Amino acid sequence: MANAARGEAEIVIEGEARVMRLSLGALAELEGVLGTGGLAALAERFEGGDFSARDLLALIGAGLRGGGWTVRDAELGAMHVEGGAAGAARAGARLLAATFAPLDAD
Repeated sequence: MANAARGEAEIVIEGEARVMRLSLGALAELEGVLGTGGLAALAERFEGGDFSARDLLALIGAGLRGGGWTVRDAELGAMHVEGGAAGAARAGARLLAATFAPLDAD
C-alpha cells in the first residue's frame, strides 16, 4: 500500500497494485528523458497539462522504478493500466502531488 507521506502513490497494472515513488534518482532520470530544466520545470510541464502519452509513460515508469519495480518503459507501454489512459493520468497526478506536496512545519 502506498504512503503519500513518503511520496508514494499507487497504480494498478495488469490487475496488481504497484507503488510508485519519485526518488532523487527517478527524478533525475525523468529530467533527462523529458529534457526539462529542473524540478520546477518538470512539475510545471505536468501541472499545465502540456504533456504527451510518452511523458506520462516516462513519469509512471520512473515512479515504478523508484518504488522498486524493475520495468522498462517499453514493457510498461504494452501493459494494461486500470482505467486506461485516464487512469494512468490520475495515477501520475497522485504521484506528482505526493512528490511535491509541501512539507508540514516542524
